[in-house]
Amino acid sequence: MTVVVYGCETWSLTLRENRTLRVFENRVLRRIFGLKRDEVTGEWRKLHDEELNDLYCSPSIVRLIKSRRMRWAGHVARMGEGRGVYRVLVGKLEENRPLGKPRRRWEDNIKMDFQEVGCVGMDWIDLALYTERWREFLNAVMILRVP
Repeated sequence: MTVVVYGCETWSLTLRENRTLRVFENRVLRRIFGLKRDEVTGEWRKLHDEELNDLYCSPSIVRLIKSRRMRWAGHVARMGEGRGVYRVLVGKLEENRPLGKPRRRWEDNIKMDFQEVGCVGMDWIDLALYTERWREFLNAVMILRVP
């Protein structure tokens, strides 16, 4: 899976891309674990998603991407506003944006990840400035079973 998630720290995923990654992961896991014989009918069948989750105890690919993105967010926050990476990932555009629904930015994904774990209204940059607190927060997030 490491080839698939190379550079995922900077991705700004849409819901469609999340679904595509989950489908890919389930397809690979079904290929690895193979078919299962049904106890009642004796016929071979594909494993259901719940059965795959029970057999494969590692975090899902989407959860892995979110944890890597949050870990990278801590590094970016500690870089400071003078660094190019910070300006690209967190900075605001100075020119007008095109009409229509604005595209989701990397920082928007970080804020959505915070909302998923129940940290609404918390400023992630302030939390990330303290390495130990940020590390404790990430460990607590990984323990939670967040999709």
